Amino acid sequence: MEIRNVNVRISAVSLAVFAFFTILVIIAVAITGDPSILLWGIPTLVLLIIIPGTLNYMSQSQYAGLVPVYEKEAKDVRARAITTVMIGKPVRLHGTIKKVKFRYLNRPHYTVTDPSGDITVKMFTTPQEDVEVGDRVEVLGLVMKRYVISGDPVVNCVSIRRTKEE
Repeated sequence: MEIRNVNVRISAVSLAVFAFFTILVIIAVAITGDPSILLWGIPTLVLLIIIPGTLNYMSQSQYAGLVPVYEKEAKDVRARAITTVMIGKPVRLHGTIKKVKFRYLNRPHYTVTDPSGDITVKMFTTPQEDVEVGDRVEVLGLVMKRYVISGDPVVNCVSIRRTKEE
């Protein structure tokens, strides 16, 4: 679903929760024969869709606003060149997607490889463009530690998009 040029996507987990509770409400009405359950059941089910959709919309619109800033400030780097010294610096990385994890949570983690090596690219929302393993991509993001306090450097992705083969 698109709202004001922002592609809103509800995660598979949120949809599964919605489906599970929809079935529970239907079963509760069928077993008890009490349609008043629908007075609280239907609004609750609607909220189970609206809340994740709203959170995704807000996240997507924030990221969309950051893209021009990162395009202007980001320095082109190779995966191997990203070190802990660069934490907090915006970077632009060109490479090929080697692996994708956590897409079903709308929090995809990509392993991007370039001629110098591999780096993990974490995105905390769904990307505007679907990218798959094997796609050549441009990543804009900020270098951060893998874990809050420790860990190797990774890229907190603001934008990931396909590029043409070079």
